[in-house]
Amino acid sequence: MNTTMHHGTHGHEPAGLASTKAGYTLAPTTTTLIPGETAPFIFRILGADGTPVTAYDVEHEKRLHLIVVRRDTAGFQHIHPELGDDGTWSVPLTIADAGVYRVFADFKPSGGEGITLGVDLFAGGNFRPAEYRTSRVAEVDGYQVRLDGELAPGMPSKVTLTVTKDGRAVTDLQPYLGAYGHLVALRGGDLAYLHVHPDGEPGDGRTAAGPEVTFFAGFPTAGTYRLFLDFQHEGKVRTAEFTVTA
Repeated sequence: MNTTMHHGTHGHEPAGLASTKAGYTLAPTTTTLIPGETAPFIFRILGADGTPVTAYDVEHEKRLHLIVVRRDTAGFQHIHPELGDDGTWSVPLTIADAGVYRVFADFKPSGGEGITLGVDLFAGGNFRPAEYRTSRVAEVDGYQVRLDGELAPGMPSKVTLTVTKDGRAVTDLQPYLGAYGHLVALRGGDLAYLHVHPDGEPGDGRTAAGPEVTFFAGFPTAGTYRLFLDFQHEGKVRTAEFTVTA
């Protein structure tokens, strides 16, 4: 059984709780956002000597994955910045509403270990917190995604997500970042970060293109988690959101 886990997880260890780890620092040029406006989000990953890192290994088809989400887990985005020759990353970023946002940079320095760093950004205005009830079924753009599996704290948990549309199983999911699905889990409260990919991959001779996508995830502690599944069908990436308890 292939239980490949994303490099940012380091097993069950919570990730993304600090802006500095293992000698690397996530350093944005600004920590202020303006709701409703699109502006370049610019940052660098600094090494232990304080200079920008310029060489990265490709993981899941990208050199760096950037997750942006408000601290109440609203407004989730998974985006991929461009890297300049001087080690500067840049990506257009739009956030809809006021609040404190957490940005996670998930990367692997060339020849090194995978790291996930996190930093807060601040968007002024009238903050209205979102509330989420526990739900294992998500609706997005006419698709229904159901989450099955027992989430066991402190040990690998098998999670199966089943995608249907108009009551029919979707059996022609398209690869996205080298897989048929891409899952991010955030722990309620401190937003500890867990990032995994499915068991199996397109073209391996055993992994079907839906309707089921299976993951093995390690939930470090008991509590409430928000899960975000990115999947691609008919040329468009959609995100299904869940609120679950481990």
